[in-house]
Amino acid sequence: MKKVSLLLFLAVFALVSCKKPIFEKPKHLIKEKEMINLLVDIHLAEATYNHMQQDSVVRKSSSANFYYSVLDKYNVPDSVFEKSFIYYASNPKNFEKMYREVMNKLGEMEQSYSGRKNDILEFELPK
Repeated sequence: MKKVSLLLFLAVFALVSCKKPIFEKPKHLIKEKEMINLLVDIHLAEATYNHMQQDSVVRKSSSANFYYSVLDKYNVPDSVFEKSFIYYASNPKNFEKMYREVMNKLGEMEQSYSGRKNDILEFELPK
């Protein structure tokens, strides 16, 4: 019985994920390119926070401070970011494409800072 329920759930999920986004487009949607840049900066902020936790100043703050500093940089309220994130994530194919671009930008930054500018890394999905 559990297998049948699981298969039914997966079938419904597959059908729903193939249709248009579940969530309607928010009134204040962050543009796709800006969202990609914002996600890059959020990942950089999280990495910085995780790397610098030994520092006494960073230890006294939370990762939310880093997150909000990125939102402040883009002048984006957290509610607008959350609604935009949910909207984009509700369209998995497009969101996957966006995240590939985020990962490529982070990879390019890593190469530039590590001195490996000539080593091109592209994140692609397996076929």
